[in-house]
Amino acid sequence: PYTTLFRSDRLANVHCKVKLVPALADLVSGRVTVDAMREVDVEDLLGRETIAADGVLLAQCIADKVVMVTGAGGSIGSELCRQIVRLGPRRLLLLDISEFSLYSIEQELIALCAEIEANVELVPVLGTVMNGNRSEMLMRHFAVDTVYHAAAYKHVPMVEHNPIEGICNNAVGTRRTAEAALAAGVDTF
Repeated sequence: PYTTLFRSDRLANVHCKVKLVPALADLVSGRVTVDAMREVDVEDLLGRETIAADGVLLAQCIADKVVMVTGAGGSIGSELCRQIVRLGPRRLLLLDISEFSLYSIEQELIALCAEIEANVELVPVLGTVMNGNRSEMLMRHFAVDTVYHAAAYKHVPMVEHNPIEGICNNAVGTRRTAEAALAAGVDTF
């Protein structure tokens, strides 16, 4: 059937490059040549123009501030942490539910701080965004200025097989984290 033919898992072992090809009409008319073929870039998949990060705005929310990243050990959270450390926060709280991921990003950030000579206090916190009371307590205790919320299950097939956990973590966890930030007086979420 159609759905079986085009399942992404059937393509996982196909090692080929995907390229954007100009419209056939443009090729035939000579407006473009085959040289216009190029590899697909992530921006091609967004469906909109990319927006460059505003360095001034980022610095206002990070430099010499207390910052908290939820999902700090995940793919997006860990990249946020790497970038945040380079912008010089006073303290960076790393919240993650996975002990191994939390340990890994903490060790990487310790090495990065030494390499770039950044004086950032790293606070690894093992926990879940589902515990709004604990999140609020952490935000109050450390006087968090900015929260970057990256704790979410993002692997669609996994979440499709575990919908209740996906809803709880992604929707309820986001709500509880936002409510905790509001209650704790966090400036930026």
